[in-house]
Amino acid sequence: MSNYQQIFKNNRKWATEKKATDSEFFAKLSKDQQPEFLYIGCSDSRVPAEEITGAQPGDMLVHRNVANLVDPSDTNAMSVIHFAVTELQVRHIVVCGHYLCGGIKAAMERELDAPLGTWLQQIRVLASKHRKELEAIDNLDGRFRRLVELNVLAQCDTIVNLSLIQELIRKKGFPKVHGWVFNMHTGELVDLNFQP
Repeated sequence: MSNYQQIFKNNRKWATEKKATDSEFFAKLSKDQQPEFLYIGCSDSRVPAEEITGAQPGDMLVHRNVANLVDPSDTNAMSVIHFAVTELQVRHIVVCGHYLCGGIKAAMERELDAPLGTWLQQIRVLASKHRKELEAIDNLDGRFRRLVELNVLAQCDTIVNLSLIQELIRKKGFPKVHGWVFNMHTGELVDLNFQP
């Protein structure tokens, strides 16, 4: 059986198991979603948002892209954020990066052709801005790890400075913005304790 066919076999097994443990699971799932979280993460296949957080279907709205970037000129990301905070009224927005991020590493190690090079340019700008801090770290792995963290915090800053988010925080006190990093070596999430 090919990997492609295996996905459908896995899906049928999953659906059967869900119905066996909760006969109303799909009836509940088909109702309107009311997630409390918007999760913005990296598209890396090793970092599945629901699995690393223990979330169930309906718990989180998820948006993923290379290196978990939030660019105000990215219509896709801005649409997801707008939908999440205005229609779903999520109370928390999480930007979650991960150590060993290929996007961060690629941005730092080599020139990239468009569109990836264009997309990752803001990481190069961020690295330049924090050059002294990064150069003070005596090993390359440590620098990459710190740049992953700095990138997450920069994306959190971008979100809290969006006029829509500022207005909602002023009026309602939420959404709260959080910066996390997933550590692939331990399987644990690290809260960067983002403070706007």
